[in-house]
Amino acid sequence: MIIEWDDHDKIFVVTIPELPGCRTHGRTYEEAIEQGQEAIEGWIMTAQADNESIPPPRRYIAATLF
Repeated sequence: MIIEWDDHDKIFVVTIPELPGCRTHGRTYEEAIEQGQEAIEGWIMTAQADNESIPPPRRYIAATLF
């Protein structure tokens, strides 16, 4: 999940890069995480019901700061 603050609407916006079009939001950070988890589950359930493939997870390499 990528979670970003939207200063205009005063909400946390959640984007799931692996799942095209999968976005949601929450008024608090915790709510945004919960909404993100529900959006992922809903996206996957819909893809399975429509016999569509589910993209594999991406791998990210963390940068080391000195």
